[in-house]
Amino acid sequence: MKSKIALAFQKCEKENRPALITYFVGGDGGKKKSLNILNALSKEADLCEIGFSFSTPIADGGEIQNCHHRTLTSGIRIKDIFDIVKKYNKDKDSKPIILMGYYQTIFHYRENKFLKKCKEVGVSGLIVVDLPFPENLPFAKKCKTNSICFLQLISPTTSIQRAKKIIQSSDELNYLVSMLSTTGGKLKVLPKKILENYNKIKKINPIKKLVIGFGITGKTIRSFKNSDGVVLGSTICKEITRSLKLRQNPVTNLSRMVRDLKKKIL
Repeated sequence: MKSKIALAFQKCEKENRPALITYFVGGDGGKKKSLNILNALSKEADLCEIGFSFSTPIADGGEIQNCHHRTLTSGIRIKDIFDIVKKYNKDKDSKPIILMGYYQTIFHYRENKFLKKCKEVGVSGLIVVDLPFPENLPFAKKCKTNSICFLQLISPTTSIQRAKKIIQSSDELNYLVSMLSTTGGKLKVLPKKILENYNKIKKINPIKKLVIGFGITGKTIRSFKNSDGVVLGSTICKEITRSLKLRQNPVTNLSRMVRDLKKKIL
């Protein structure tokens, strides 16, 4: 039986387009509004990443850091993220949910308990930013036991030899970091160069899916039409912050924005 992630990519392949993956910090704007944001994003997205808040999100740039700070100060915790995912997955047409965050949260929750809860609420995948290969292998194995895809991160400086080891041990989906920067950084590398690196990594195992993230915006997304998928994060978080500051409804604004961005990769 194919996983929810595999079925999502299968649908994209039939439509001859990359998967659109959206990211936002769970609980931003409050639990109710956050669920509404997730529902709105998932109408256009093929997979949905949800960040779980952390006080020192070292891989994230200013836009996403603002969201982490906002959710933490409003009292949102990991249990609230699980509640949001559980409610969202009651919809039979729900998209695969990938949780993204930092290992300390998982460590304090306890690995086995955390994965059990993920499985219970219907999480399809996990990205743990500060748990690199090969140290992440025992945890990745636990994820697989719980039918949860552990996404390995591959950076621009990862050698082909190391990339081969990572891909060989990985699950069905991996994440290529586009450049040496935090999330939301301005692309310092031409999309052409990013794609050259992407194609080298993709050739290692063409069957496994590889998506591109970090620095993807409305101006650059079209360049990655031939990849397996693109991740939009900081662009979305920036719009949430702008909407909340102007006391506008982020749900309405995000729906329009993501719909327009998706048209660029069709």
